[in-house]
Amino acid sequence: MVEKSNLGYADVMSTNCFRLNVKFTGRVQGVGFRWNVKDVSRGYSVTGYVKNLSDGSVEMLAEGEEDEVLSFLVGVEERMLGSVTDRVQLPRVGVRQFSSFEITY
Repeated sequence: MVEKSNLGYADVMSTNCFRLNVKFTGRVQGVGFRWNVKDVSRGYSVTGYVKNLSDGSVEMLAEGEEDEVLSFLVGVEERMLGSVTDRVQLPRVGVRQFSSFEITY
């Protein structure tokens, strides 16, 4: 099931936004991490993706208003407390690229 954003396609692709790319390490694969992140995303106005990486970590890219994205990250960390041992994050501003938040493969 794909959730739709309130933004139209032209709005989504032309809007600058805060983007946060995070790499989570720890016990983050095989524990429902991506599904939990997707579930947490429903409570925030964020778009992007979460996916497993071949090195056993999980990558998440979230975009939206800065305070909303940072609150989303806190929500993910609170939900997955005990699974994440470390994270590396790269914040930046860029053009919005996504219209929803999805699990990718």
